[in-house]
Order: sequence, then C-alpha cells, then structure tokens
Amino acid sequence: MSSDLVIVYHRQPYEEVEEGGKVVLRENKSPNGIVPTLKGFFGGVDHGAWIAWKLAEDTSNPEFEPVVEIEDDYGRYSVSRLPLSADQVREFYHVTSKEAFWPILHGFKERYNYDPVDWPNFREVNWRFAEAAAAEAAQGALVWVHDYNLWLVPGYLRRLRPDVKIAFFHHTPFPAADVFNMLPWRKEIVDSLLACDSVGFHIPRYAANFVQVARSLRDVEVTRREAVDQSLVFEGTALNERSVPTCLSVEGREVGVVVAPVGVDVAHIERRAREDATAERVREIRTELGEAKLVLSVGRTDYTKGGVEQLQSFERLLDRHPDLRGKVRLMHVSVSANRNMKAYEDIQNEIEQVAGRINGRFGTLGWQPIALISRAIPFAELVAYYRAADVAWITPLADGMNLVAKEFVASRVDGDGVLVLSEFAGAAVQMGSAVITNPFSNRAMDEAIRAALEMDEDERRTRMRDLRASVARQDIAAWGEAVGISRMTPAPDAPRTAA
Repeated sequence: MSSDLVIVYHRQPYEEVEEGGKVVLRENKSPNGIVPTLKGFFGGVDHGAWIAWKLAEDTSNPEFEPVVEIEDDYGRYSVSRLPLSADQVREFYHVTSKEAFWPILHGFKERYNYDPVDWPNFREVNWRFAEAAAAEAAQGALVWVHDYNLWLVPGYLRRLRPDVKIAFFHHTPFPAADVFNMLPWRKEIVDSLLACDSVGFHIPRYAANFVQVARSLRDVEVTRREAVDQSLVFEGTALNERSVPTCLSVEGREVGVVVAPVGVDVAHIERRAREDATAERVREIRTELGEAKLVLSVGRTDYTKGGVEQLQSFERLLDRHPDLRGKVRLMHVSVSANRNMKAYEDIQNEIEQVAGRINGRFGTLGWQPIALISRAIPFAELVAYYRAADVAWITPLADGMNLVAKEFVASRVDGDGVLVLSEFAGAAVQMGSAVITNPFSNRAMDEAIRAALEMDEDERRTRMRDLRASVARQDIAAWGEAVGISRMTPAPDAPRTAA
C-alpha cells in the first residue's frame, strides 16, 4: 500500500526481542526518544511508511521480511527494513557519521578524521534509503528525511520521484561555513539538501549557518528573511540570532528554511510526575539523601556533552567550599552511546577516573559525593529523580537542542528546582530563565552551580514558572505544527523524549 507520509530515519521504530523462541516487536525504550515522537505523526494520515536499516548477516538473502505492516496506537504504517552488513553499518554510521561528520557538526575540528571514510559506501546506503522511500511514497506524498547520516537521500529521491514533497530535519547543530566546509564532500551534501522543499533546524543560528554554507558553495538567493520569534531571543546567549532567512531561491526553485525547536510531550511527563508511585519514589530518594541537596546530570557518554568538565567543576566546588561536603550529592548519569568506538570509550574511562578521584578525595563512610551511573534509567524512575533533584546540571559543550533540560522542567509540577544550562545547547535560546553558563569557563561553571545551590525559594519558583511556560508553549505538538505536519494524540504510555 502506498503511503501519504514516508519517514526516513536510520533507526527502526521498535525493538526486536526474542520471547519463547519467537521474535516480537516491543515499544522502543532507547534514550533516543525521537522514534516514538516521529511515530506520532502517522495518526494524521491513512497510511504511513518508515524506512530504516536492519543488520543482516547475508544482505543478498536476509532472514527477515523486507517490509512489515504495523497497526498500533500510532496508526497504520509499513516499515521497510534495508539489510546492511556489519561492515556497511560500521562504515556508514560509526566511521563516516561519527568520525567525520559528528565532530564537524559540533565544532570539534581537532577530532575530525576523514581518512578512513568509505564515501562510496555512504552513497550506496543513502541511495538504498532513497529507493525504498520512492517505492513506498504515493503520488505527491510527503517524504520526511531525518538527520545528517541521510544527507544524500533528498538529492537521490528528487531524481527518482520528482512528484513528491521532500522535507529534511536536522537534529544536530549546523556549523558555520568555515567549519562545515572542511568536509571534502560539502558540495554534494549541500546540493542534496537544496533539492528539498524545506529544510528544518532547531534554532535560528543553525538555519543561518546552513544558508551561509549554501551561499558559499552555490548561487543561492535569500528571498525572504524574518525577525526571530521573541520567545527564541534571550540577550547575551551564545546562540542568539535576531533575524533568520526563511526562503531561498535555487535555480528557479524555492526552498523553505524552517526553524522548529523540538519539544517534549509535556502532558505525558506531567502525568508521570503526578502519579502516586512517582511521589512515593521521590519520598524514598529524599529520605535517603537526608539533608543533602541532590544535583542531577543526565546525558550520553560523548565528548560533546561536557561530562568531564562538569565533574571537574564539582571537584573544585568541594575543594573550595568545605562546608558543602556531606551536604550535596551529584548523580551523574552518563549512558554509553557507542561502546565499540574508541573516542567514546576514552571519554567513559576519563569520567570514571575523575569520579573515582573525587569520591576518593572527599568521600566518607556515610557520604559519597558522586553516584556515577552508566546505564539507561527507565523513564518512570528518571521522572522521580527529576522531581527529587534540587538542581539539574545540563552543560554540554555543544548540543543541537537537549531535551533532558525540557524533561526536567516538565517534571517539576511542584514549581520548584533550578536548571543550570549551557549556553551552547540549542535549548538555551528558549530557556533564558535557567542559570545560563559557559562550560568552557571554569569560573562560569563554578559560579553557576554555586548560585543554583544557594538560590532562595522565591527566585527558584519565579524562574521555574517562566521555564514551565516556555516548555509548555513549545511542546512536541507545537513542533509538528511548525514543520507543517499534523500529529495524532500520543499513546498514553509511550516514552516521549530524548537525552
């Protein structure tokens, strides 16, 4: 059955688990909650399709159905699974996407390495995604492509199906031309994105950077520029923009440039936060803490997340303020993202070493300053920790958005708590009532966490009231409206958000 909406994303929209000798499909429990978020859009169409890859030992004769039909709380949709070998996945995702693209997108030029990239493999994988989308799309359908590892899909798809509408959403930062143009494949990538009808980004800065890159490489004219919505303008933040290009002319075609910050499912999170089981768990956590304050940090193990820098700041805090020893505890959740990649293994080892040093220096028989957790926490449990925490400390060195900050705020139905947020997270342009800090500055980091711990209740509640209003106004439904795609009411028990 052809589909009115085709979502192209590298990850499958469910998890396959073996039960009683049979493979069954389960709701995706990954910390990357963009999967259930995207599935929610299928409720607005008669039939949708999802294109993803699946690991196969023999790609010429995979032991699974290439297309499966799904009907669940999100709607009716088919899933096209593209069989990729382990080598293809490694080259496409771990090498090209993570070793070449990822550091450039986040501004870590010193970590950039394109020597091992197998560009023909990247092209082939993207071509196969485009072919599958072309096969599934109805006449005039919308094909919605997601994220940088599928950069070439729009260009290929435009050749295969000139009738379809193509939208692309970029979930990471998009750097300025002097950084992006380090990629030797820059023209091919930009030409593909310019084949879209619209290209979407979280915040105005990333959209402006994309246009700067496009104009540096091709004859592109900005035909419309608009003032940035005042809800996305906070004075002094590093990612602030006052105007943004919203329409480009490319060889007689119009390409829309969309700014649409991804939000969270506020209603779902608030329901979880108000549950009796959550309240009971909060009481248990607070009883265990006693009089100590809880600082909570949640993220993936990645050099962009600033985990080591944060731990070092906490060490300086305890060193310079002996009065805080025994009175504050840091729960540092750092979930491994890619265990098979040396860069991430090195970061995890360093985090463990620093945390161990801090606990060794300052810990006592009755108090350990840091609880380091390297596994994913079930969402219901995480909401309880959001509710129990005095401070959420979210200080990535670079981040496209950061939904953990929004999850924390949505969970605070009590109207209390402090958010310390890096000005280099996309969320900072929406969340100016957080304690905004610069994670590259020791002084700024140290002063921010100290100010958060000492903040009086009136200021905490005033800031949280403003933050909650912002997060509620720009929730996941507002994102759907901003990108021009209708969305169903989400299933009540589905996880919603991402780290």
